[in-house]
Amino acid sequence: MTETATHTPAPPRRPLRQLLAASVGNAVEWYDWYAYTFLATHIARQVFPAGASNSMVPLLSTFAVFAVGFFMRPVGGLLMGAIADRRGRRTALTATILLMGGSSLLVALTPTYMSVGVLSPVVLVTARLLQGLSVGGEFAASTTFLVESAGPGRRGLFSSFQYVSTSIGQLAASGLAALLVTALPEDAMNTWGWRAPFLLGAVLSLAGFWIRRGAEETLTTDPAQAAPRPGLFDALRHHPRASLLIGGITAGGTLAYYTWTSYLPTYAELETGMAKEDALLAGTLSLALFALLQPIGGLLSDRFGRKPSLLFFGLGFAVLAVPLLHALDGSFLTLLLVQCAGMVLLTGFTSISAAVNAEVFPARVRAAGIGFPYSLTVALFGGTAPYIGTLLQDLDVPGLFAWYVAALCLCSSAVYLRLPESAHKPLDR
Repeated sequence: MTETATHTPAPPRRPLRQLLAASVGNAVEWYDWYAYTFLATHIARQVFPAGASNSMVPLLSTFAVFAVGFFMRPVGGLLMGAIADRRGRRTALTATILLMGGSSLLVALTPTYMSVGVLSPVVLVTARLLQGLSVGGEFAASTTFLVESAGPGRRGLFSSFQYVSTSIGQLAASGLAALLVTALPEDAMNTWGWRAPFLLGAVLSLAGFWIRRGAEETLTTDPAQAAPRPGLFDALRHHPRASLLIGGITAGGTLAYYTWTSYLPTYAELETGMAKEDALLAGTLSLALFALLQPIGGLLSDRFGRKPSLLFFGLGFAVLAVPLLHALDGSFLTLLLVQCAGMVLLTGFTSISAAVNAEVFPARVRAAGIGFPYSLTVALFGGTAPYIGTLLQDLDVPGLFAWYVAALCLCSSAVYLRLPESAHKPLDR
């Protein structure tokens, strides 16, 4: 069956409104997602029974559920990406934020292991699977929406707001977690305090849904042409090289990103015995710097190209990941400096990730084409970072984790060297 072909029109007439719609919704999505990471140790005590001979079992189990959520992201990227390519970017964006709100509410209402036994982790896993589905779809749709909303010579700048809004969401989750840990007694934190951020996330999701409904669609119908709608696997079938390229571009970046923004506070606690409150504060301050750096990175790439930025990130981490992680000594200042140094390097990747991905695929299959390989790579390397780091700590070889980060960033750098420059070419519309 055929219908009028879809095509990407010229950039919307109100790009700043588009930027707000994508950014606000994305911030809410990632607030929900990261709240789980920052409260992992409290969730572990309530949902997973401690191993009789190993106190690491609850935390390992909680990070395993973190990884499980990531493995739903490729499914979300594929399904929601296909919806975005067939029904429009705005339709997919409103669906993802409602799904995230529902899953956040489910986390908040998860019963404890003591009260319902094995049903407790089952409920938590279900909530994380739904969150993974939502986040995978969010990146596919919002990446495409942001870049298609940009005017000439501004794709890198608009792309950078993907991680500006992600960082705002993460800052909100981190700040609220730090406030709760500081203000509440341990018993209150373990019983009801960890649930509060997820209840708030469900409410914020409704606000994000309302804002996104007023956005301008960037995918429209062209009455002059007729073509079948893109199939679910059209991007993989017709653009296999582009799909592999997305994986190579993303592998090192996602591992470094989740190591520095999510796992490093826990790594510092386990490796050096740093107090949780100090680790969370260092993470919050470095994330604020990270958010401020993103538009600068995007603007630089619009002027000088994508490859220099990507190589700055990849080669920087290949050389510095090991000395940076080995420099941690239990002091607050050292952790803050290590995190800030990593954030500067990461900006070379994160500020332009959305633009680079969007420039790889044609408009017809752009959202699904980005969504599946990107989310699969994130699941394989980003989602497993906390678990692998904690496992290596448990096996008494924590130093190997830094070498793992450096090696993968070096592999991605080899991909960047062969990547054609796309900053100054017109976007396929």
